[in-house]
Amino acid sequence: MTNIQRVAMLSLHTSPLEQPGSGDAGGMNVYVRSMALELAKTGIDVEIFTRAHAEDQAETEELAPGVIVRHVPAGPRQKVAKERLPELHDSLVDAVHAIQKHLSDEHFDVVHSHYWVSGIAGLRLAKTWKLPLVHTMHTMGKVKNLRAPAYGSVEPAIRIKGEQKIVDGATRLIANTRREAGELATHYGAPSGSIDIIPPGVNLEIFHPAPVDRASLDVSQNAFHLVFAGRIQRLKGPQILIEAAARLAKSRPDIPLKISILGSVSGAEELQLEPLVQSHGLHNTVSLHPAVQPATLATWLRSADVVVMPSFSESFGLVALEAQACGTPVLAANVGGLPQAVSHGRTGLLVDGHDPALWAAELEKLYDDAGLRQTLANGAAIHARAFGWNRTAMLTAQSYRNAVEDFGSPSH
Repeated sequence: MTNIQRVAMLSLHTSPLEQPGSGDAGGMNVYVRSMALELAKTGIDVEIFTRAHAEDQAETEELAPGVIVRHVPAGPRQKVAKERLPELHDSLVDAVHAIQKHLSDEHFDVVHSHYWVSGIAGLRLAKTWKLPLVHTMHTMGKVKNLRAPAYGSVEPAIRIKGEQKIVDGATRLIANTRREAGELATHYGAPSGSIDIIPPGVNLEIFHPAPVDRASLDVSQNAFHLVFAGRIQRLKGPQILIEAAARLAKSRPDIPLKISILGSVSGAEELQLEPLVQSHGLHNTVSLHPAVQPATLATWLRSADVVVMPSFSESFGLVALEAQACGTPVLAANVGGLPQAVSHGRTGLLVDGHDPALWAAELEKLYDDAGLRQTLANGAAIHARAFGWNRTAMLTAQSYRNAVEDFGSPSH
């Protein structure tokens, strides 16, 4: 069996040290950080390369024994929109290569890039270092553009071309779900034999059922409490939840509705929720909160009767998994990886489309049927137990071994 000892992991556009739910940080940040920590527990050292974006950042930071984050100097030491990062590809590649050259006699066994910005850099670094490249898309430009008319943001041609180069040049691709694997094949022509399907995990030590004092969150005990957690952008659909709540407030004023939205504005097209909340007269119903740390997020998820995810696109939907691990049912859009994260009718409900009227109707059904909510809650906690990060790390390590063997084969 091929022995994997060290991995160069590229997360150039966003750091695993960032707070999920703010800026460009989201499920991918949780993914990179959590998987690196689990890989280290199996004996695989991981060095994560991410762009330095602040003057006071140390060159390196140890997350845990075997996991080092290296801040790569490229461009200004400040936040840069990920849409501008392709301009920095040359300097990012040169800086990562320069760091690698100074790591004495140490070498990597494989390069693992995350998201297309890192994938382009990964192609060049893997070629220079004569190593296999494993790539995880997380999201795909062509798939997002299929739904772009609904939320008004189109991915640029440079991304589409870049993703095609990555698919054509990577040794192996990791997809979160079967649906994502199918999209890689359909839209980019990826050979099915080069794709490993590996679902993300959830930190079961943090996200698990437990009693919660709603009063500590300023939520009344009798409220029908809905929680949305994620970046505040149209792609994630918090505006759909607010529109659905407005309909529900008019048609069912007897429902003691309370909505908590956790997250920060993100993306090139900023979505401001406060004016929308005010225009519908929901200022006493909807509370907007900044992104929170995982332990606090778990408390919010436990406090919810339902966690709502009206996303237009999700490669998997880690928040759905975290909510279910807390024993909370999820109402989610039937898109991307959410049908795998949420078992319809067993752990939550899936909604076809983004018509606020549909979402209002589903929320009304969940409010009226407390027995259904309890059944879904029980199933949710059981379902989530199968998604520990240790399993994700073990399958990823096997993907690395496959990549090394493929890379060394005569047909490569």
